[in-house]
Amino acid sequence: MGAGKSSVGRALGRQLNWIFEDLDDRIAAREGRSVAEIFRDSGESEFRRAEHAALQQVLEELRGGGARIVALGGGTFAQERNHKAIQASGIPTVFLDAPLPELWQRCAQQSDAKRPLMTSQTKFRETHQARLPYYRKASRQIDTMGKQVDAIANEIAEALKLKKIALRTEQGEAE
Repeated sequence: MGAGKSSVGRALGRQLNWIFEDLDDRIAAREGRSVAEIFRDSGESEFRRAEHAALQQVLEELRGGGARIVALGGGTFAQERNHKAIQASGIPTVFLDAPLPELWQRCAQQSDAKRPLMTSQTKFRETHQARLPYYRKASRQIDTMGKQVDAIANEIAEALKLKKIALRTEQGEAE
């Protein structure tokens, strides 16, 4: 939580002319309610079920090709069955890292409704520590401390050797 997955993902998508998608947005659309509402009304286990179904759908679409950046929720990668499915797909993953106090500060600046698992600093630290072993298995680890979003996106593009897609104008010319 608070690592900048959505902000950096959007910036990377813009830089590369790739589609950007936040998995939480897909979950909300599939379920017809926000992530916070799912947590509040049905609990974390129901959210994790919906998350896994949405992730399976995204992975299937990615197998079909296409250039897409997908921001996963903070807990997605740390759920064993999700982690195994992502690793088995061979799709590169990036762990956006920052010191815990920085992550807490970033999250604290947002509303609690957007972060259902952010109830206290102690819970935040425990959640982060439990997820960290999974995060560290990502294809790449990028330190985000003190960096601008566009700089982080550039670093990811270079590290993964991602290529910009040329957009075509109405006349068929590449931009």
